[in-house]
Amino acid sequence: MGKRPQYKWRSVVITGGSSGIGRALALELAAPGVRIAITGRDEARLNEVQGALEQRGAEVATAVLDVCDRIAMKAWIEAQDQARALDLVIANAGVSSTTLPSALPSASLEPPTSDLDALTQIFDINVMGVLNTIQPVLAPMRARRRGQLVLMGSLAGFRGMPYAPGYSASKVAVHALAEALRGRLAPDQIEVSLIAPGFIRSRITDANSFWMPWFMEGAPAARRMLERVSKNAALISFPWPLMMGSRLLGILPPWLYLWLQKFNPVEK
Repeated sequence: MGKRPQYKWRSVVITGGSSGIGRALALELAAPGVRIAITGRDEARLNEVQGALEQRGAEVATAVLDVCDRIAMKAWIEAQDQARALDLVIANAGVSSTTLPSALPSASLEPPTSDLDALTQIFDINVMGVLNTIQPVLAPMRARRRGQLVLMGSLAGFRGMPYAPGYSASKVAVHALAEALRGRLAPDQIEVSLIAPGFIRSRITDANSFWMPWFMEGAPAARRMLERVSKNAALISFPWPLMMGSRLLGILPPWLYLWLQKFNPVEK
């Protein structure tokens, strides 16, 4: 992979940092002089990541937190900002139907919309969890007139996917939020980026039983993401064949899109 880049951020928060993409991003950012605060649902995994980050010279703070707990998230985010002014917040925590805390039976297809409890959990974590992560830091970043927010989307956020209605809809919301905030916060010198990756090693992809083209490991994907984030890219989405295919699906007329779904290997 070559020599690791030197990134500009000195104080970072990453939700869902105990595994998958969040863990890979934290490891890529870890360096002497950098403070990284991560949340996760599993204390053992958090402790393992903390040790790995400290080996790279980073100062680390961890918390077993539910991103849906607005009060706890606000208190924790504010404490991290007071410890050292945050200049990068990555709202990464997210779930699919197969990685819900309620441990639904593993399957390739998401439960139908009649499973309201599952859909509510997906939206609470993937949408409200993002809002609970970024809202507490907006006022201090605006006051400082600097800072950067990163929201984790998905290729599934470019069009409603029949095999994952809840997950897809939640990511559509995240995409719209990132696009809107980028324009809204630009006058305050706050940068906002949306990451919509393809299939990257994570607890979500580990639970998938279907073919995942252009599958990537976490380390190279994290570096690619952060290099683009450091340039204030509005949208970071790769690999390009999957990204272009997803964007194309997003503009197809409904009749053609539904016809193409007949050939979708995920739904077999």
